[in-house]
Amino acid sequence: MNDPALPAEPAAGVSRPHGAHDPYVRVRGARVHNLRGVDVDIPRDALVVFTGVSGSGKSSLAFGTVYAEAQRRYFESVAPYARRLIHQVGAPKVEEITGLPPAVALEQRRSAPTSRSSVGTVTTLSNSLRMLFSRAGTYPAGAARLDSDAFSPNTAAGACPECHGLGRVHRVTQESLVPDPSLSIRDGAIAAWPGAWQGKNLRDILAALGHDVDRPWRELPPADREWILFTDEQPVVTVHPVRDAERIQRPYKGTYMSAQRYVLHTFADSKSAALRARAERHLVSGPCPECGGRRLRPEALAVTFAGRDIAALAALPLSGLAEVLRPAATDDGDRDGVAATLAKDLVARIEVLTELGLGYLGMDRPTPTLSAGELQRLRLATQLRSGLFGVVYVLDEPSAGLHPADSAALLTVLDRLKAAGNSLFVVEHHMDVVRRADWIVDVGPHAGEHGGRVLHSGPVAGLADVAESATRRFVFPDAAAPAPRAPRTPSGALRLRGVTRHNLRDLDAEFPLGVFTAVTGVSGSGKSTLVSQVLAEVVGAHVGAGPDEEDGEPGERGPAAAAAEGLAAIDRLVRVDQRPIGRTPRSNLATYTGLFDAVRKVFAATDDARARGYTVGRFSFNVAAGRCEVCQGEGFVAVELLFLPGTYAPCTACRGARYNPETLEITYRGATIADVLDMTVDAAVGFLADVPAALRGLRTLQDVGLGYLRLGQPATELSGGEAQRIKLATELQRTHRGHTLYLLDEPTTGLHPADTELLLRQLHGLVDAGNTVVVVEHDMAVAAGADHVVDLGPGGGADGGRIVAAGPPRDVAAAAASVTAPYLAEALRTGG
Repeated sequence: MNDPALPAEPAAGVSRPHGAHDPYVRVRGARVHNLRGVDVDIPRDALVVFTGVSGSGKSSLAFGTVYAEAQRRYFESVAPYARRLIHQVGAPKVEEITGLPPAVALEQRRSAPTSRSSVGTVTTLSNSLRMLFSRAGTYPAGAARLDSDAFSPNTAAGACPECHGLGRVHRVTQESLVPDPSLSIRDGAIAAWPGAWQGKNLRDILAALGHDVDRPWRELPPADREWILFTDEQPVVTVHPVRDAERIQRPYKGTYMSAQRYVLHTFADSKSAALRARAERHLVSGPCPECGGRRLRPEALAVTFAGRDIAALAALPLSGLAEVLRPAATDDGDRDGVAATLAKDLVARIEVLTELGLGYLGMDRPTPTLSAGELQRLRLATQLRSGLFGVVYVLDEPSAGLHPADSAALLTVLDRLKAAGNSLFVVEHHMDVVRRADWIVDVGPHAGEHGGRVLHSGPVAGLADVAESATRRFVFPDAAAPAPRAPRTPSGALRLRGVTRHNLRDLDAEFPLGVFTAVTGVSGSGKSTLVSQVLAEVVGAHVGAGPDEEDGEPGERGPAAAAAEGLAAIDRLVRVDQRPIGRTPRSNLATYTGLFDAVRKVFAATDDARARGYTVGRFSFNVAAGRCEVCQGEGFVAVELLFLPGTYAPCTACRGARYNPETLEITYRGATIADVLDMTVDAAVGFLADVPAALRGLRTLQDVGLGYLRLGQPATELSGGEAQRIKLATELQRTHRGHTLYLLDEPTTGLHPADTELLLRQLHGLVDAGNTVVVVEHDMAVAAGADHVVDLGPGGGADGGRIVAAGPPRDVAAAAASVTAPYLAEALRTGG
């Protein structure tokens, strides 16, 4: 891919004219985040890769500077009224950027959590399929032609009226509401009811209505049981509470709510995740009885194409859908050509997705179930068909979540976008992609305040001469591979029998205990289903941990495995995933890890704080006494503009400090508590060196490569990879005890190889302490350093779900049926 036709870059200090024919995007004086007045020239019409350790500033340059400036210029051309409808990117801190074309960003962001968004809607394939059924479908005799909207479960015209187009219905049963009918209502027979006063209130109302609340539930008349649980009536009665010796309770008017009404209302409308999770335990979920889970009205499901209804086609893997449509795409007997035209377009678009290794996905797959990498590649394929040219595509790790076997296809797609006359600016850690780039911009040398400089901007070969680059040794590895780690001896094994879920069918799997296991396989082969769902649920049930509320629809999980052996050797389960550590700016690095408790105690112990009577609570920005009341401790306020969308600005009272002036008068070693929150982890290590309770946590954050983050960094600003490492650091600072099972899903996502080395050191340390670590991983360096590898496949979707090979890395690397084997063999040969 290296292009010899790239224009020669002038020597340092030699300027070039900034005319219309200048083939470079020239950035001058970039100071976004940790960039230190960066000047850099980046060629257009090329694949340019931005590299550097996590937090070095590469995303600040690619997204925060180049893309943000392109967007700012676009918004300036839009009418003020229209700007109100568009989410705007703030103007970047940069002196000048010249030669910048329009830009499109494809970032690593997850979709909104709605089951109505799917692979079909993201790629717009569903629009074409609906049009195909509307214009060329086979209708029952006498049926009128339907508009394309009638084939969409997301429209009133198409959605099944029973489930509103969701395909599933959530309901309650007497068994789910009353698990133990031997109890009386007073003793808690109706387990679905709330606890504390609200539950007592409902019991008192029933007593006032004349129901016997002290009789065992099973002995109550069936009609009474039915009314108590399922009535839609809400009678109001006067309740006379039993007098309490400590307080006098006066009679009051109470309104009755059935158990069914309470559960459904709480699950649908409660803002409390804990209450929703509690209500979910009493829900039974299943396919809609009206549409059979197909989400559409009967008249739409009566229309077929190639002998199948639209729900059946949408459920097929994309590769299978293309095979069904291909005969129609080449049908010369199509009278008006509509079917051939639409089918041909669908097949061509699906082929791009298959090229990117996504052929195992079905059009009806909800986007919240996709990884960030899968979602970005769906958007990438859509862009490839858009026909745009002269655009800068700014991509955030398009190889994330991609098996090495699929990286060649990714590079082919990137090549095609470039050949269409576009520029590709890619933030990337995958060294195979880096080596194939036309140009590399390496930022560093380290993270945070120790980074922010461009170490090299030029052809990839030139990086070999940059001694301070952390990327150099991974792009140009030494010929001699390091000696492999001596394999550990397992202390036992955890065996699952008869695993059946998604594409896993009656699978038997074994995970050795006391060792490091890597689970590999192409995208969609069943890795996450096996580890993050089934293994987590089986072990979670054994150790008493409840199911994760985001693991699936209510009531649909079912038994994870037919049988399990070896559970007695596990005392504890720790899941370290990439979900956010909090959903609001109030949650941050310091509060999540518990560091903030130690910091607040230090400030409360100062002479000034004790003299004023300030307790630990005074130094929380969530407590009224200490926080700034103007911004309620947020540090910023919403600003409503007349003709522009609302925005946020630093609070004018506290200037973003979050605290009131009196609290900020208390200092420790010359710094306020707001100053400490603004420190990076690396800086705080020195500042809090004499505070053991804080130092241990800070050290573990450094150990997992997060020294560049600020203590007060809001959870909303953290990437999934950073959130996962924060969770791991929080776990590492606890007192270790053996017999814990750690499950991680692609922990190296978003990590530079140098940061991966730091992470692996910690994970192997957990194993050395007597624990078991199981990771789902595409990074062959991780698999090569594991004690045991479980490889799933051979393909994705229906072509996967089987264990192709299992054993030490060298054994799996020699497995003929494994797609992973040659890449693992290369990693063993080169050391990664």
